[in-house]
Amino acid sequence: MPITFSTRPGIVAYLTAGDPDLATTRDIALAAIDNGADVIELGVPFSDPLADGPVIQRASERAVAKWTRLTDVLGLAKELRAARPSAGLILFSYLNPVMRMGLKTFCAQAAEAGADGVLLTDMIVEEAGEYLEAMHAHKLAPVFLAAPTSPDARLKRIAEASRGFVYAVSRTGVTGVRQQLANDAQKLVRRLRRVTKLPVAVGFGISNAEQFAEVGKFADAVVVGSAIVATIEGNQGREAAAVGEFVGKLVGGR
Repeated sequence: MPITFSTRPGIVAYLTAGDPDLATTRDIALAAIDNGADVIELGVPFSDPLADGPVIQRASERAVAKWTRLTDVLGLAKELRAARPSAGLILFSYLNPVMRMGLKTFCAQAAEAGADGVLLTDMIVEEAGEYLEAMHAHKLAPVFLAAPTSPDARLKRIAEASRGFVYAVSRTGVTGVRQQLANDAQKLVRRLRRVTKLPVAVGFGISNAEQFAEVGKFADAVVVGSAIVATIEGNQGREAAAVGEFVGKLVGGR
């Protein structure tokens, strides 16, 4: 199904699958959806998550220690699709686990699990030919990252290769909660508007309702990751309820 944001700004909620365990991740995802999240970005834990800050790094370490694997995440995606058929569902992974499985096999299994799209954080558009071919064959939406440092020609190429939405990185560096949003985010969204009609989602650093509302003034959606993962980390035993409450507060800001 197409990825849509029914209300602006939409919410893309990132979760590290398997943190603290797969069953709890399922409950957290359902709570996020039921409290207003439009899209779940289901993260495949990886042993060397270079693009992520300490909060998501710790979540990946916990999930890897529980032996959460790509096949487990695909199984969880299938459960979520069955439970919430209309929710957006994106698989987020580093390239290594996907290459180990094989691009064609991964895309086939992602589609069979009911995923709408995929974001491979270290897949660059210049080398994505085989990946895009496999994604298109299985009607999956490839989502690419666009950075403030990208020249206009590269932004155009990223936009043309993306489906569903374009993920605009609000600043350079790794993921993580920030007290203030960089002005680069608004400038980047403005530049992307010139080259695509796709929705633009801004991520990297949004952590509260005020920032969510601020980004919603110029973007179509907001990706919330580290703040949700930190909520999970700090609320052992009531992770799903805590995330549901947090997402509900964000929704209250739109």
